[in-house]
Amino acid sequence: MTVRPPLASGLADTIVNDIIAGRYLTNAPLPSETDLATESGLSRLTVREAVKSLAAKGVVRVEQGRGTFVNPSDSWSVLDPVLLLARSNRDGDRLALPRMLIEARRVVEVAVAELAAARRTEADLADMEHALRGMRSAAAVADVAAFVAADIAFHQYVLDAARNSFITSLFDPLSRILQLTRHQTSAHEPVREHAIGHHQQILDAVRAGDPAQAGRVMREHMTQTEQDMDIYVLDPGAAMLALRAGDSEVAPRRRARG
Repeated sequence: MTVRPPLASGLADTIVNDIIAGRYLTNAPLPSETDLATESGLSRLTVREAVKSLAAKGVVRVEQGRGTFVNPSDSWSVLDPVLLLARSNRDGDRLALPRMLIEARRVVEVAVAELAAARRTEADLADMEHALRGMRSAAAVADVAAFVAADIAFHQYVLDAARNSFITSLFDPLSRILQLTRHQTSAHEPVREHAIGHHQQILDAVRAGDPAQAGRVMREHMTQTEQDMDIYVLDPGAAMLALRAGDSEVAPRRRARG
């Protein structure tokens, strides 16, 4: 059963789409709450909630006594998946922000892999093996959603094995965006094959307790991911649009930490 997003979230998405389409221009005012309520058929309270959420994400700014105005797209949050789509479409280069995400992952996950190799337990290794089996099983039947879930779970288990709550806090906001970008690339069979091979190498290095090797193969995985994106992803906006906020979430299971 499809779960409908809250009314305020749906209206916020509509406003963002209208901004992308050029209906509301940068630094131009949005219609009043009354006008937005009349047009959308929603209450003014719902409109107020939608505008408040957009203001929190930097899409609009509320100027007391003057109204609500559209901010430049470079002021929008880059940690919101819908806004990632919007900025990519609006800025012209649809791969620019996904490339930035890979850069951020390279900075964080290479170090995470090194820490995981030094600190992993047998339970961590079992979790990683479980996720990798899930990737192989999903790939065998071309189940992209299950493959992405297992892929993201694998990386979460490597992050768990690093045992650094500060790094976890830094990486958590990227998880939803990572889900979207992995759907873009993992829809292609060669990409799934590449990912399985690299994840096996990461697991082997972490199991061997070799931080240098773990960091090296994680870096190679990031490089391969970027190359696959350039080769196979022609329209990342279309993939992200299909997975907008309100759709299914990827939630890898987590062990309780003592």
